[in-house]
Amino acid sequence: MTSSSMVPAIDILKQQAKSLRAEQSFGNNPISHSRSLELVAHQLGYRDWNTLRSVSESQTAPATDLSCPVAIGDQVSGLYLGQPFTAKVLNLVAHETNNLFRITMHFDEPVDVVTHQSFSAFRQRVSGNIDSTGKTLEKTSNGVPQIQLHVAGEK
Repeated sequence: MTSSSMVPAIDILKQQAKSLRAEQSFGNNPISHSRSLELVAHQLGYRDWNTLRSVSESQTAPATDLSCPVAIGDQVSGLYLGQPFTAKVLNLVAHETNNLFRITMHFDEPVDVVTHQSFSAFRQRVSGNIDSTGKTLEKTSNGVPQIQLHVAGEK
């Protein structure tokens, strides 16, 4: 990891460690809280948690100053390629340059992303870049955001 690379805020890193710990416990491979923090640090290319935490604290990325409409572990709903879904947020990382958040979601039920009646293509885990309103800048051919999260307080 180079010194110019941005890392997520500490609260996001801790949430990633919490999610990792929960996933490991479901797989009959429980790990401690401190071990999950160390694993997150290693995944991002840092020697240990203390080094990663120090780097994260020293950075002030504009994207991490924005409020993201969701957090890791949240249950969310919305539209993906025009199809309704409910999902769990598995990962969330703030981009260093463009005020977007990289989100990875696991749909509760697979979503058929093809609207044609003669065939189907189901997706259950998707990633995309959302803004602070929960929408992607990338749009479908009819001009609708690929991902649209239903954010609390939104009508």
